[in-house]
Amino acid sequence: MELAGKIAFVSGAARGIGKGCAIELARAGADVVINDFGRDQEAAGTVAQIKSMGRRSALVEGDIFQRGSCEQIVRRAVSALGGIDILVSNPAYSRRAPFLQLAPDVFERTIQGTLTSAFHVSQLVARHMVETGRRGKIVFISSLHARIPYVDAVAYNAAKTGLIAMAKTIAAELLPHRINVNVIEPGWIDTPGEREVFGAESMAQTARELPWGRLGTPEEIGRAAVFLVSPDADYVTGSSLLVDGGLWLRCTQPLTRPGTNQGESQ
Repeated sequence: MELAGKIAFVSGAARGIGKGCAIELARAGADVVINDFGRDQEAAGTVAQIKSMGRRSALVEGDIFQRGSCEQIVRRAVSALGGIDILVSNPAYSRRAPFLQLAPDVFERTIQGTLTSAFHVSQLVARHMVETGRRGKIVFISSLHARIPYVDAVAYNAAKTGLIAMAKTIAAELLPHRINVNVIEPGWIDTPGEREVFGAESMAQTARELPWGRLGTPEEIGRAAVFLVSPDADYVTGSSLLVDGGLWLRCTQPLTRPGTNQGESQ
């Protein structure tokens, strides 16, 4: 219960990684305000699950992609449980298409939904933390896409890469206020959104080929978030934590297995 007495705000928490973070924060003792948009039933389920743990929880619905709406969301989140000590910023928008065919409005929507919205919510919450004298904790959810330029994801790659640079800059500027700012880079995580894109059968087959032999879970990202916002990580700020089961390290492996007669390609 190392987060007992703390109030967290998690965006995009109706399902997937956001929900995993909200549930694990509550499991560690925090009360949690969640935000999502257009997923009322799923969001209500997250709130109910948090309350079943004996924690306080509230849903603040609204489109966090827009500045005006985001201002209302943060005000309502502060009012709902009395403040915000912890922010897990998890807004995202992604549509895959080859670079040559990607529609300009889809590119702009991806940047807006994944990077710009993270700026809005973090600035508003950080202002609240500074004004109320809270030595808060902020965690941004980036992606392994910030390290690996996966094809057909030029906008998402750019947004998630920019998110890390933005977070580190925010961390530097918030040093005088003792507000910790860090990033989590998830690898391939088993979420409803990924299942919608790739299909459960295809994901299960590919998962066996990953270094850890499986996909990651939203709860594992949540536990990483709990560490970064806990007293154990008080001396950690401006860092990016990779949680990918070694997927990033796959590029370090030889192109042929040891014991074969073939050498690596030059």
